[in-house]
Amino acid sequence: MLGRIHVRDPVGRPRTRPDAVAGDKAYSSRGNRAHLRKRHIKAVIPEKSDQAANRKKRGSMGGRPASHDADLYKERNTVERLINELKSWRGIATRYDKAPDSFLAGLHLRASMIWIKDLTRGTP
Repeated sequence: MLGRIHVRDPVGRPRTRPDAVAGDKAYSSRGNRAHLRKRHIKAVIPEKSDQAANRKKRGSMGGRPASHDADLYKERNTVERLINELKSWRGIATRYDKAPDSFLAGLHLRASMIWIKDLTRGTP
């Protein structure tokens, strides 16, 4: 599943090995973690409680707990909340504008609205 993801750079061939991949608990499977480990990519994915319980139940044969960088995971949450804020505008969420330029203009407009609202919220 993760093998099909490519991160594009502005110039040259697409990068296929980002520094880290952040995901929620749904992506904490052994296969996903093994794929990322094989490609030397840091996985910022919290461990599910049932996976942790099964690992602990196996004792020393259960292996080490999955590493989790809480600071990087907080950044993922910030980005996810921004995307949800963008999608709260119906034109972006439903993708009414099929032309890429029109859709990008809508994204810029919505981002500007969020930015202005954030600026006015900060002043007393």
